[in-house]
Amino acid sequence: MSDSYPPYGEPQPGPSATPWSGPPAAPQQGGYPPYGQPPPQYGTPPPPAPNKSNQGLIIGLVAGALVLVLAICGAGIGLLLAYDDDGDKPVVATSSEPTLGTGSGSGSTPDTAASPAPGAADPPNDNNSMTARYSSDLSNVCEGSPILNAAPYSGPAGAKAYTFSNNPDRPTSWSSRYIPSDKPYYAKGEDFQKVSVVGCLKFDEGSEGSPKKCQYKDKSEKQISIDYVSSRYTLTFYAAKTGEKIGSGGTVTAPTTRCPSFISYDKTTMRAYAAPDSGTIEAALDKFLS
Repeated sequence: MSDSYPPYGEPQPGPSATPWSGPPAAPQQGGYPPYGQPPPQYGTPPPPAPNKSNQGLIIGLVAGALVLVLAICGAGIGLLLAYDDDGDKPVVATSSEPTLGTGSGSGSTPDTAASPAPGAADPPNDNNSMTARYSSDLSNVCEGSPILNAAPYSGPAGAKAYTFSNNPDRPTSWSSRYIPSDKPYYAKGEDFQKVSVVGCLKFDEGSEGSPKKCQYKDKSEKQISIDYVSSRYTLTFYAAKTGEKIGSGGTVTAPTTRCPSFISYDKTTMRAYAAPDSGTIEAALDKFLS
């Protein structure tokens, strides 16, 4: 019967030990563990040591983030304080570094464009100005709108004129008044850009006279009665290009001495207003533009 020996360096079981019944007994004096292996440990094994390579990577990332934050702070803390927590209310922020153009040191450039030159006047800002496309557009002068492409007014000699009157039922509605073509101030419809004078006949409120009854037939041949009303107008002359008042034509009557052949009336009130007298308008234009 041959004897069995444990491998070299391993402890031999003691007299009372049962093979493979528990942890091996402590090595006897004079025994040596295998080369390069630590001696066996007893009890609960300690946790494994952290991986030094991962720890170094984490430290490097933290250091990089810190450097980035410091770089942003160095560019100006005003960037971080531009808005409050809500994100929509601007708050006061103070930059840690002077901004170019606002400091007093070398290299700063003062902002001179923000301040107007001394004594400079504000440019004109007439929001009512308009460009006419048709002759009827010049009636806007009576509502305070200068016509940008009208002829400039340099005096009565050689001036061309249009006249308009408003409607008592619609005060802002202006209709053209007839001017004879043999007058020196007459202008064709397509020559509206040559017009420099606009005469505005404004209805005098409260000037209505007693209505005159005029009999007509409507489209269905039904007999109707229209109240034909006389009134007065005030004639004022304006420079077409600037809208500036340049003269007065006095009072122009709108008589109802006879019923007109054709009439425009309000179907609700069955009333019509007489037109300003064309002879009085011509006389006023002759006097002003002579």
